[in-house]
Amino acid sequence: MNLALFDLDHTLLPIDSDHTWGAFCIAEGLVDPVEHQKRNDEFAGQYRAGTLDIHAYVAFAMRVAASAGKDRAAHLHQKYMMDWILPAIKPQALELVRSHQAAGDTCIIITATNEFVTREIASAFGVEHLIAVDLERDDDGHVTNRIAGVPSFKDGKVTRMEMWLSERGLTWADVPKSTFYSDSMNDLPLLERVTHPVATNPDERLRAIAVQRQWQILDLFQS
Repeated sequence: MNLALFDLDHTLLPIDSDHTWGAFCIAEGLVDPVEHQKRNDEFAGQYRAGTLDIHAYVAFAMRVAASAGKDRAAHLHQKYMMDWILPAIKPQALELVRSHQAAGDTCIIITATNEFVTREIASAFGVEHLIAVDLERDDDGHVTNRIAGVPSFKDGKVTRMEMWLSERGLTWADVPKSTFYSDSMNDLPLLERVTHPVATNPDERLRAIAVQRQWQILDLFQS
């Protein structure tokens, strides 16, 4: 089994689906626009700086969906997909995924964004396997704004990948070639673990490391 692993935000998507969900909530009048924008931007800055408390962020970001109830949340997410996400999916990102699928690679989107936001995005890319931040459920089976298990964030992405392999009776030794595409320094642990790291639309710090280590650099969205 060869693996093709893809980060999502600013890697396959030219936007941050987590931050964009917050912008969607503001646009729909679901939150206080000033306060929510301020906190959303603060969390985004912490992520870029590598200082994000993922539990605090999920508690904030998923408050609307968790309180909306299952049916209302599903309706909101459908509108979010149609109005905000599908228009942002670029042909070159789809082509990258398709090229690995055509080569017979097992494709996985592995993201620090939560499962509620990203499940349908993975489907839109035609990717069956999604490793995202799992959420606890309430008595009705609806998502809450609390994380379940190990979040797929920083070192947690390596842990979750190893859990995924173990569930299939595999280890890294059973993977002759593993490719990981990511834009972020937060993903350095998994980039260092795979056989073929690809700094994709990399932030400044990751680009510098990629140049130093002679990793492939892919600027996917450059015209």
